[in-house]
Amino acid sequence: MEATMTRTGTATPAHDAVRYTLPLYEMARMRAATCPRRNSAGAFAAPQPDAPVRWINHFIHTRQLLGPQHRQVVTPNNDTLYSNAWLDLSQGPLLLDVPDSAGRYYVLGLLDFYTNPFGYIGTRTTGNGRGRFLLHGPRWHGDVPAGATAIACPTDAVWLLGRVLVDGEADLPAVHALQDQFRLSTLDGAPAARPFDVGMQPGEHLGDPRRYAEVVNQALRENPPPAAEAALVAGFAQSGIGADCGGSAPGDAVLARLGTAIKEVLAELAAPLPSDLGGGWTLPVEIRESFGARFAERALVARNYIGALGVEEAMYVMADRDSEGAPLDGRTGYELAFAADALPQVGAFWSLTMYDKTDCMLVDNALGRYSLGDRSPSLRYDADGSLRLHLSASPPADPAARANWLPAPAGPFYVTLRLYVPQPAHLDKTFVYPPIRPLAGAASVGEPS
Repeated sequence: MEATMTRTGTATPAHDAVRYTLPLYEMARMRAATCPRRNSAGAFAAPQPDAPVRWINHFIHTRQLLGPQHRQVVTPNNDTLYSNAWLDLSQGPLLLDVPDSAGRYYVLGLLDFYTNPFGYIGTRTTGNGRGRFLLHGPRWHGDVPAGATAIACPTDAVWLLGRVLVDGEADLPAVHALQDQFRLSTLDGAPAARPFDVGMQPGEHLGDPRRYAEVVNQALRENPPPAAEAALVAGFAQSGIGADCGGSAPGDAVLARLGTAIKEVLAELAAPLPSDLGGGWTLPVEIRESFGARFAERALVARNYIGALGVEEAMYVMADRDSEGAPLDGRTGYELAFAADALPQVGAFWSLTMYDKTDCMLVDNALGRYSLGDRSPSLRYDADGSLRLHLSASPPADPAARANWLPAPAGPFYVTLRLYVPQPAHLDKTFVYPPIRPLAGAASVGEPS
């Protein structure tokens, strides 16, 4: 991934402006899509059904493990339930109360409006016990209530995206009870939820440069960039981008340049990822608490992996190629073998999830098995402690191997190895990820058309 936003080749000021501000647009779009119209009591945030008004400072929770029938997000997680809340701290700080999770892994990740994953509440960072946290914006100054831990947020708009570990369908009621104890309130103890104009409709798609400028300019007014980047952002005004550019619409020539830049940046972000870990494996998201000046990487993650946690909390290692560099295809059988002394090293859990490459969704199968990992009751280890996973559309011929079979589509696929609380060997990239090898005698299907 590109380390900094350097101008090379045909890059223009408008190109730089789009690459810098694309995360703001994607966050605004995600907020519009995931903030609820109704609160937990069923009340609408606005009487007009087409108004862009949603409930803010309000938790919504997924109640089912995601499967092939859930198609709202790509490359979905099948290990946890999500808890989602968009926060607005412009009217003052909020108190967040969390329960004792009784040893269960969970994390509430905090992203600023530029998609930097600046903070975490949960098992790894604050523990599993009951806690109270004061979340405040960059301009707030005041006394922190007794018993609360203050968390300074870089922007007034914050996305709180939580994940709670689930051990199968039978575990869901216990996780629901835990989710229901997450609570947001104002300093005086009142419920924090209130109506808020998110400024977009859920169905909007990137393309119209005039609309793009409207959305990101509003975001820049409400969430100013860091002081160190203020001069850089001021230079975007010539491209119609900036907090002070809302008074008049950009001219046709400016809009034309901005529209071209949007297309260029989207093409740049659609380029194939390198096999930077060897053996066909790549780490598309490599961020800790802030992207800093790595604006191209930030745009890539915002466009393709928005909401991803930082690598100290979770790593998402992906592969769509086999040991010979050929595309993975379920019509070919594969083996992924971990030596006994080279299993994934995590402080929480790991899993390998299968996705159909044609739509980036989970693969429907008769077993209802979408992932395998260290918590899977079916897993069978070899006598020496090694672990061999089988990836194919058809079950392995050996019945004993079917316990470790991860069903694939009868076509192109990719897998994601999720590592929650990865240990140093993963973080410092000394861990050797085993290649995915075609099974002896399996016919290669070649590059799919």
